[in-house]
Amino acid sequence: MTGMIERPERRDLLLAALALAGGALGSGGAAHAAGVPDDAAADPVFAAHARDWDWLVGRWSVSHSRLKARLAGDTEWEAFAGTCANWPLLGGRGNVDDNLLHLPAGPYRGVGLRAFDSTTRQWSIWWLDSRDAGKIDPPVRGGFADGVGVFVGDDTFNGRPIKVRFRWSKITPTSAHWDQAFSPDAGATWETNWRMDFTRLA
Repeated sequence: MTGMIERPERRDLLLAALALAGGALGSGGAAHAAGVPDDAAADPVFAAHARDWDWLVGRWSVSHSRLKARLAGDTEWEAFAGTCANWPLLGGRGNVDDNLLHLPAGPYRGVGLRAFDSTTRQWSIWWLDSRDAGKIDPPVRGGFADGVGVFVGDDTFNGRPIKVRFRWSKITPTSAHWDQAFSPDAGATWETNWRMDFTRLA
């Protein structure tokens, strides 16, 4: 959610994948989590991670809070509401969600796209923002351990390099927590600047 430009070839690939995924929910994509992911039998590495995101499939109400200013010593938070709808794609090797965020300045949409790489044994996550849909944030990469998902990547903020961390925690069948943090010192310290609490709708 930081707004960096991906390489054109990566951007075009992701946009094409999202276009193909657009009909997945209407064609029963959400029900896919109940069965065996298509790629799992052929790829034992992926099979161990094939159900990492099953809990996220479906529709959610989301309570957002974010710092008004990032990496500025700010302590003032603003709260707003949103929704999220998630479904699997790529035979279970990926998933996508459509997010509606009701910012105080006005609503916008965002797309989260995830894909698993059996070589690195990690998930990559990209973010696409409707306010500047020609740009895709650089990915964060990682996975789940002991019920917590941690995903880290490199980006820039106000012209300086930073690390970005997404973290999923408190995951239950009907709720979950997400937070985003920035580090200006290569991960030595982190400032959490965005929190989301999910409540299942369907």
